[in-house]
This record gives sequence, structure tokens and C-alpha cells, in this order.
Amino acid sequence: MIDLEEQAIEILKQAKNIVFMTGAGVSTASGIPDYRSMTGVYHGVDNPEYLLSHTCLKREPDVFYQFVKQLYHPSAKPNVIHKKMAELSQTKQVGIVTQNIDDLHIKAGSPNVVSFHGSLYDCYCQKCGQSVSVSDYMQIMYHKECGGIIRPNVVLYEEGLSESNIETAISWLSQADVVCIVGTTFQVYPFSGLIHYRKPDSQVIVINKEPISLMEPHLLVQQKGENFFSNI
Repeated sequence: MIDLEEQAIEILKQAKNIVFMTGAGVSTASGIPDYRSMTGVYHGVDNPEYLLSHTCLKREPDVFYQFVKQLYHPSAKPNVIHKKMAELSQTKQVGIVTQNIDDLHIKAGSPNVVSFHGSLYDCYCQKCGQSVSVSDYMQIMYHKECGGIIRPNVVLYEEGLSESNIETAISWLSQADVVCIVGTTFQVYPFSGLIHYRKPDSQVIVINKEPISLMEPHLLVQQKGENFFSNI
């Protein structure tokens, strides 16, 4: 009997149109911590959601700045998961909808990426709107030109998502014959709610260390993403 990993690999190889939905577990092999595990960014931190909220940015910008700086890992490189997804993009229609804000899918060369929660590496001044380099932001949170407070273009708690990102993600999911969920607990909404827009006859594959709560029929391969993608 064919095992689940082989079955999932064969489905991906046969697919013509794939949407990958990826989370923090995809980037841990690149040395970027996840959020909620024992070694994650949130572990041991009181009220981390506040520290990454619009309210914190406005009321205590210095507190926000000190916390958000920990999320930057500019030397991190794409790992085998990012690279294999980019390779598949060369021969298939592939869209990647990611919760990650590290740009590693883009750095790996995938042409169709929706960074659903924005990017740490897109920084701008809230006062004048000018783009600011990450290296400048890492040195000081104030814009040298006008004195305004710089922020990364990520979706904070209490902020709305990009309408264009939502529309693009829904469009991709409605056309894909395979949806592959990788490295996420799939508990963050509305990201997890995108699955409801998939084509009814599409196949759903989940590659994750733990089972996820998902009503749709799916094939679960319970292992690290880097191990699975090394075999494709």
C-alpha cells in the first residue's frame, strides 16, 4: 500500500495548478523562530498580541519598536521548502499565499506570492510616507528626513488586511486543483477561512508536524515540511 507521503508527492507531481498556503513552520528551517511554540517569539512574553498591535504602535512606539526588531532575520536564506515551491513554479501554475512576513518565498524566486500579512522588509515613514530601508529602521525608529516614526508594512492586530491580497488569494484558490497547507496550525483567521473558497473538487494536502482542525477532507502528512519537500 502506498504511504501518505508518496501519495501526496504524486498528487503534487500530477497537479497542473497548485496553491500553497504556508505558515511559520516553513521558515523555521531557515533559522526564523515561529510564534507559539516553546522556542517561539511569544514564549514567556506577556500579552504579545498587544506588542504587535496598532494601539501599541501609536501609544508606545518605542515598546513596539523594541519588540518588532526581534522579528528581523536579514541573514536568513530560503530553505528546501521555499526552493522546491519555486522550482514547481517553473513547470506548473503555482500560487503561494503565506502568513509569513519574511519575504523568503520571494527571495527563493517564486513569481506568484501573496504576503497575506505584509512584509517586514517594506518599511515606510508614517509622517511623510517615504520608503525607508530596513538597515535605517534597524538603527533608529525615526525617519532621518522628517522625524516621523517608521513602521514595517505588516498587518498588526486591530488593522485590516489588504483587499487586493484577499481578492488575489480567493481567485487562486477558486482555480487550483490542489491546495497544499504547509507549516501552520491554521488557526489564524481570516487566513484559514480562505480554504472555503477552494474549487469544490480540488484536493487538499496538509504537511504539518501536528494535525490541524480542518473540516474539509484532506490528506495529512504528519512531518516537518523540510523533510517532505526534500523528497520531491
